Amino acid sequence: MIQRDAVDSATPPMLPVRPSLVRPRVLDPKQPALWLMVGMVAVGAWQLGAMSHEAIAAYPLPALVALLLFGVYAVPFVLVVRSLDYLEQEPTILLAMAFVWGGVVATSQAIPANQAVREIVAKLVTPAFADAWAPAISAPAVEETLKTLGIIAIVLLARAHINSALDGFVYGAMVGLGFQVVENFVYAVNAVIAADNSGDADWFGPLFATFLARGFLAGLWSHTMFSALTGAGIGYAVMRTERSRSHRIGVAALAFAGAWLFHFVWDTPLLMDGSGLGTGGVLAALVLKGLPGLVVVLYLASAAMRREIAYYSDLLTLVNDSRLITADEAKALVRGRTRLAARRHARSLGGLRAAVAVRRLQRTQARFIVELSRSLDGRDPASREASPKETADRRTTVLVRRRHEVLDARERLRALGFEHVNAPEPPQHSALGLLSIVLGLVGVFVPVAAVAAIGLAGAGLLSARRRREVADSWFTDGLIVGSVSLGLWLVSRAISAWGGL
Repeated sequence: MIQRDAVDSATPPMLPVRPSLVRPRVLDPKQPALWLMVGMVAVGAWQLGAMSHEAIAAYPLPALVALLLFGVYAVPFVLVVRSLDYLEQEPTILLAMAFVWGGVVATSQAIPANQAVREIVAKLVTPAFADAWAPAISAPAVEETLKTLGIIAIVLLARAHINSALDGFVYGAMVGLGFQVVENFVYAVNAVIAADNSGDADWFGPLFATFLARGFLAGLWSHTMFSALTGAGIGYAVMRTERSRSHRIGVAALAFAGAWLFHFVWDTPLLMDGSGLGTGGVLAALVLKGLPGLVVVLYLASAAMRREIAYYSDLLTLVNDSRLITADEAKALVRGRTRLAARRHARSLGGLRAAVAVRRLQRTQARFIVELSRSLDGRDPASREASPKETADRRTTVLVRRRHEVLDARERLRALGFEHVNAPEPPQHSALGLLSIVLGLVGVFVPVAAVAAIGLAGAGLLSARRRREVADSWFTDGLIVGSVSLGLWLVSRAISAWGGL
């Protein structure tokens, strides 16, 4: 039995994060939703193959290059999405299934549906109007609905894994990312076909221009963002059972409406010519159309993360065994930046092995605290078939195993000369850090400001590293914003050189 003196007898307050009592089965063959998803994926794969096999057979090398480019492009998105839910991470297989739904099921159905809507609009109005406005009319309604069905399918398949609005956000983002990658691949291959039909023997130029335009100019505020918003609403509706049904459905509907609206604004032809201001005007239009949605989604993700941090922070105060986690380690564990700061501090003192040991300890502590939350909660939605004693014994066994994992990771850290993880207090934000962020934002319109932001932020980070101190996080933000702004300018110039902008 677990040493109960390691945990105070109090029960953590009920906050909008509710891990299931036992780790539920990821895939249950008895679930009709599993076979529904398998059938839909099979049908979607067959339809995609029927629509694209001739083009791929005719242009195998461009298709392979496009697949590799967008495959690599998806990796940082996956890493960022997974890092959002560090403490109670979602099973890889479920994330993969969400990605496949977006990439295979939603895409295969959206292509003919969008074409059908365009033909209807052309007949009801004019072909010219359809060319300009059909994407804004059809894509939000068709594509957001299909992607939302994928999020609902994940909920039906693994309800017990949706424990917070943040979980819904993560699954929604993965569905959207799958759609984004496959749709961009199709656009890239179509660009090669169009260039070949026009007599242009250079296939790499059009393909790479499409990769830059759809991957970088549109990637920050595209399908991943839209579906993440919808997923957060569905996660809220599924998890907040203490609210009325009408309230929960209303929140989910509002999230879907927000995704539809941002998608509609993005696809409208308004401002797409840059108001006659050339490449800079087009880039400014893209930012003006996409940035509001990105800000809203990031704010909601931050709010969901704060709620999860509040829950686990309160729970960590119940652990009174310093062998499992100290107060400083608990403070560092619940936030991404403080976790990284603790690893960097360990690396500055003990090298890469120390940083790896700290990372291992943090990962085992996260698994332990999730199991602890299941142990202290009186609900049992995920083990209805088991008796209360069987459920309690199972939870105790898992909790003991997680405890031993933490102790083992602790011993490895001690072997390197570290008794505990030290997490330096982050410094106060500085005026120079704020200036780097402001310059980075201005860099969207004036590229030299982006270069200045990168230089200023880089100097601040390098200075802190030399002093072996934790850098002002605003320098990190300024470096990111400046790099994104400069990257957008470079990408737009590259596309312009190929005649695509």
